[in-house]
Amino acid sequence: MKIELKCFASLVNPDTCDFRESTSYALTQGQTVADLVREAGIADEDIKIVFVNSRVVALDSVLSDGDRVGLAPAVGGM
Repeated sequence: MKIELKCFASLVNPDTCDFRESTSYALTQGQTVADLVREAGIADEDIKIVFVNSRVVALDSVLSDGDRVGLAPAVGGM
């Protein structure tokens, strides 16, 4: 299944997760946000908020084909 990933602030890496354009990842059915995060090379503890299709979810949320995931770190008063 195809998942689109965007990262914000200190999580941005142009090769694995940018904020301008989403990065596509191919995952298998039943994989979670945590699996995607590992695939992108991001440490779980660096993530404060996870969005899937504009809704806040947990790292253990199961993804579906076509999901759009956004990751945000703790910044400012978060």
